Amino acid sequence: MTSTDNILWRIVRFYADGFRSMTVGRTLWAIILIKLVIMFAVLKLFFRDPYAGRSDEERADAVIESLSAPASPDNLTETGI
Repeated sequence: MTSTDNILWRIVRFYADGFRSMTVGRTLWAIILIKLVIMFAVLKLFFRDPYAGRSDEERADAVIESLSAPASPDNLTETGI
């Protein structure tokens, strides 16, 4: 068991020393993390669940209302359906 602990400890030390000695890499990682946070924040705004926070009955009612809503003339296709 000591050999695997030793190998794992060496791997951890290798990466820790590598990140500690970075100069330009820290800036690049900071830019990457900032971009990821911004991207996920924007995606969450545009692709959020409109039914979040509602009960199952409220969700079902909203789906039934949207499916059974009468068609408006703007939504008709060329065939008249």
